[in-house]
Amino acid sequence: MSHSKPTPVGGRLMTPGVGVLLLIFLVGAALTVWRFTVGLGPATGLSDGYPWGIWIAFDVVSGTALACGGYAIALMVYIFNKGKYHALVRPALLTSALGYTIAAVGIVIDVGRPWTIWRIPVSVGKWNLDSALLEVALCVMAYMMVLWIELSPAFLEKWSESSNKGWAGFAKGMGNFIDKALIWFIALGIVLPTMHQSSLGSVIMLAGHKLHGLWHTGWLPFLFLVSCIGMGYAMVVMESTISARAFGRQREDKMLASLSGVISGLLFFFLLFRLGDIIVQGKTALLFGSGLMSIMFWIETVLFLLPAIVLASGKGKTNVGCMFRASFMILLAGTLYRFDAYMVAYNPGPGWHYFPSIPEIVITLGLVAVEILIFILLVKQFPILSGTSSVPAEGK
Repeated sequence: MSHSKPTPVGGRLMTPGVGVLLLIFLVGAALTVWRFTVGLGPATGLSDGYPWGIWIAFDVVSGTALACGGYAIALMVYIFNKGKYHALVRPALLTSALGYTIAAVGIVIDVGRPWTIWRIPVSVGKWNLDSALLEVALCVMAYMMVLWIELSPAFLEKWSESSNKGWAGFAKGMGNFIDKALIWFIALGIVLPTMHQSSLGSVIMLAGHKLHGLWHTGWLPFLFLVSCIGMGYAMVVMESTISARAFGRQREDKMLASLSGVISGLLFFFLLFRLGDIIVQGKTALLFGSGLMSIMFWIETVLFLLPAIVLASGKGKTNVGCMFRASFMILLAGTLYRFDAYMVAYNPGPGWHYFPSIPEIVITLGLVAVEILIFILLVKQFPILSGTSSVPAEGK
């Protein structure tokens, strides 16, 4: 398949939007320093009953699923041999690499003793091989590195054009090496998220009776995996549409439209499987008799169902606006599903309550802001986005 070559977007780095994001990041960074100064107790709403809050439920559990665009597109391009989607690979990889990196930063902020994290991959003799959380930690660390390696050809291409002959020669040589070794990293890039996204379901499944019956099932690992693939495709649509509008690039309308059928099918499968599992387990009464839990379940279901219907329709496959709105609902639905499983539907027992503190919320916003800032910086400086530009560089 022939595609337009990725090129840097160019343009000014400092814009009003970037200034706002930078301010949010700086406030979040200042509060992060304060969190490490005073400890988790004064800075958060965490407790022994709720040892993790939005830094895990949103930044990690939901954030890594939102960052599964690279995984989803890799499945299409390299497993199902759909080469027409190749133009979406680099931006999807960048979104994934940034998402997983920010998730790792979130873990460092959340953990009580972050200076010991380095021991996880090296203290092999102390590994608990029955721990789902160990698998998540190892896979996330490894996948984060794999994503940046998969994305490295974009950086090496730019550096190979450097006026410094030594640096340019190094970049070309490293680029040739990466090209030959990339197939192994692609394989790891498919295996690792399959493992840890399902293991995130295993972690909360271990809560047993503390997790409400509408979410607790032995199929949680499978449901987490299927939903994250749907979220990955939706994120690709969102990123491609927003990037095209923000940077004046040509939209990949045909490719995005052809993804609609894949996303719709996955959503219908997820909903049927989840409802079928609830019926088979004899939990049908919980669907309408669980108060707030029933309401949250049906909100999730509607948010998954509506985009599935829209994307299955003729307009949903051809109208970019419909695809964008449907993708937004999918991301919201998947995030809510994970957030409910880890927070709302989780009940550690009487007397325990949790609501995120203002510093927790602001630090989370700061992490999101810096992720967007780095994305903007990299696409402006390196060949990430495909498609020709319709806007002069100085106007971006």
